[in-house]
Amino acid sequence: MSPAAETTAVLLSAAPDRSEAAARAEQRFVESFGYAPDGVWSAPGRVNIIGEHVDYQDGLCLPMAISHRCFAAAARTPTNRLRLRSAQDELVLDIDARELTPGAVTGWPAYVAGVLWALDPFISGAATRGMDIMIDGQVPLGAGLSSSAALECAAAEAIEALLSLGTTRLERVRAAITAETDFAGASTGGLDQSASVLSHEGHALFLDCRDLSTRPVPWDLASQQLALLITDTRAEHSHVDGEYAARRADSERAAAQLGVPTLRDADVDQLETLLGRLGDEVVRRRARHVLTEIRRVEQFDALLAAGTVREQVGELGALLNASHDSLREDYEVTVPQLDVAVDAARAAGAHGARMTGGGFGGSTIALVEADQAQAVAEAIAAAFGQHGFAAPEFFLALPSEGAGQDR
Repeated sequence: MSPAAETTAVLLSAAPDRSEAAARAEQRFVESFGYAPDGVWSAPGRVNIIGEHVDYQDGLCLPMAISHRCFAAAARTPTNRLRLRSAQDELVLDIDARELTPGAVTGWPAYVAGVLWALDPFISGAATRGMDIMIDGQVPLGAGLSSSAALECAAAEAIEALLSLGTTRLERVRAAITAETDFAGASTGGLDQSASVLSHEGHALFLDCRDLSTRPVPWDLASQQLALLITDTRAEHSHVDGEYAARRADSERAAAQLGVPTLRDADVDQLETLLGRLGDEVVRRRARHVLTEIRRVEQFDALLAAGTVREQVGELGALLNASHDSLREDYEVTVPQLDVAVDAARAAGAHGARMTGGGFGGSTIALVEADQAQAVAEAIAAAFGQHGFAAPEFFLALPSEGAGQDR
């Protein structure tokens, strides 16, 4: 059997049942710490439907939470010790919570400890900060589906409840962002954490990254016999590297040269005039992506408001395609696996396809007819086999509820 033939028997995986996954996290806490937790909280991963690499330029995005979640079983203790365990990693943390500072914690525990550190202004000075937390992450790692934000936001929900802080959901979003940028040292614009906390089942989330204001957008694919197919390309994905930071710096350089606080403030109706003012070709292409991507989000949102997804599916797909092409050519954040997945999906009949997440690996999404999802997945798998890539993984995305308590 040829390598291509071997890859065509693909399975569209579903997320673990939420109730069962929460019970499993609770049991793992008992096995690790020897007593029952005070509760179990969780937060979802996300896919960004459209609006990529614009969040740090105060742009507009349209993400949605997915049904894959990160669970945090946790209990408060009468100490100041923060003890962290994970079902997916042998690394553990046992530290005085009063001594948390950026750089003091590394690896995945930094994304949890950083949330506690970021929420410190809401904690009474006399209060103890001790807690035990068991993490059980069900968001695919390295797939560009924001497993880190799901981890942070699950931790934020647990910490809020354990310490009775009285924070708002938006304050917890901001704490999760601070944890990632200032404590863990990763560059993020806030899209991931907002989607993980503020999303609603059956809806996408229109997000204005300038003030983190949001509104739900109906995204009822199932009733229109449509589906959003996620392809985890298995190409390693990471934001904690120089490439993401370099793109952000390029966009900031473009804004400075145009004399605006962020590219969101530039008049996209004067696109060619604006681009002509940028002397560096690389900076010009980066700016073109950000400016046109913000416009694509506006157009996508307007199409959804104008009628059903079914009636607008051709135009919606064209916007997804244009987004990926811009990310490939102007922002240069794709890799061969992402491009092959997108091209194969389009060739197999997808209405539109694009990479999702920060790029440099990770996942793609394709808007497909529900009864064609399997065939499109098989076409992508066959293309991967022909290119000698590792077999991808597939699942269908269902718009899910944001962070909250499970048990």
